[in-house]
Amino acid sequence: MEYHVVVEKMCGCAKRKNMPQIKTLDDKENAHRIARAWAQEMNETFCGKHEFNVVEVDDNYVIAMSEGSY
Repeated sequence: MEYHVVVEKMCGCAKRKNMPQIKTLDDKENAHRIARAWAQEMNETFCGKHEFNVVEVDDNYVIAMSEGSY
């Protein structure tokens, strides 16, 4: 089975870093780990206009963006 890590909305910082919007993995635990790592990196290194959180949707992980700084 495939599991996806999806960046819900690609902000300017994500585009400048050439971050992929979707990553597909074969292991759910690994997908969750990668989604958390991406969200943490985005919160710590991006400009701070948005906050990023991981939300599980079915068997996939969505990195959701909200207004406000981390």
